[in-house]
Amino acid sequence: MRILVWHVHGGWMDAFVRGPHEYLIPTTPARDAWGLGRGGRAWPASAIEIDPAEVADADVDVVVLQRTEELDAAKRLLGGRDVPIVFVEHNAPRVDVPNSLHPFRDRDDLTIAHVTHWNALMWDCGTTRTTVVEHGVVDPGPLYTGSLERLGVVINEPVRRNRVVGTDLLPRFAAVAPVDVWGMGTERLPELGFGDRVVAQGDVQADPMHAALAERRAYVHPNRWTSLGLSLLEAMHLAMPVLVLASTDAPRTVPGEAGAIATDVEELVRASRILIEDPDEARRRGAVAREAVLARHALGRFTADWDELLDDAVTRGTGRNRVAAAALEGSPR
Repeated sequence: MRILVWHVHGGWMDAFVRGPHEYLIPTTPARDAWGLGRGGRAWPASAIEIDPAEVADADVDVVVLQRTEELDAAKRLLGGRDVPIVFVEHNAPRVDVPNSLHPFRDRDDLTIAHVTHWNALMWDCGTTRTTVVEHGVVDPGPLYTGSLERLGVVINEPVRRNRVVGTDLLPRFAAVAPVDVWGMGTERLPELGFGDRVVAQGDVQADPMHAALAERRAYVHPNRWTSLGLSLLEAMHLAMPVLVLASTDAPRTVPGEAGAIATDVEELVRASRILIEDPDEARRRGAVAREAVLARHALGRFTADWDELLDDAVTRGTGRNRVAAAALEGSPR
């Protein structure tokens, strides 16, 4: 089928466009949030850039949205055509938890696809049909060497998002070993005064970042409040041992033998010291991490789940259109 979808979350899109469909991605000369297109990523040829002005005449079977404001934008681009809609809820609610009302609650014209069961539990979606499609990741391979007695972490906007993503916890790990931080906005880390053992590595393309990350002895996932970081799943695919704050849906994915998982930060810090001092133990736990993530977050499972959801959305949309047409046919003229 042909799917209209904006390029919003690059990591999620890396997996999504690997399915057996055509993905129409709005693209503008500005290459901004509303027209990023492929964004220079090495995606399959089935990920097709399209001028927004051409969407109205394009065959579109289903629309996949990732931002609430995309609903009106999609209807405008489609010229008012009634096309089935799936909304991907990437985020856990931030306010009024656990009574958070989803902005698309109580609707019968779309399906909400949560990326974790935690999100589905915490959002009140009312009568809107919901489902969960857990993350899948393109496997970078078991690149782990752990040759450097350093810790690695990937956090986008670590200063702006500070406590949400656990940036404030990094100095506690840095007391054990230097912590290298990759991601957008990491150049601002010196503003926090952490010293030279929390090292900004910048926003680096996936392949060189994975190669560098795999040299670090262990991966730190200090996020307090997140759906489930794709960077954590990627680190587990690399066969890195992981030190994980046991919040939101992390305990569903990360077994304790994959490194360490706890809400007690000092427990994680103690585990980091063990891994730094014992590379053989680090490799053993990293192998467990890779086995666990392949069992739950393999790309094939992800694309198969999305195929099932998209087929269902199109079928439901067709049925809804038939009912509306029958009602119109039976109405007095």
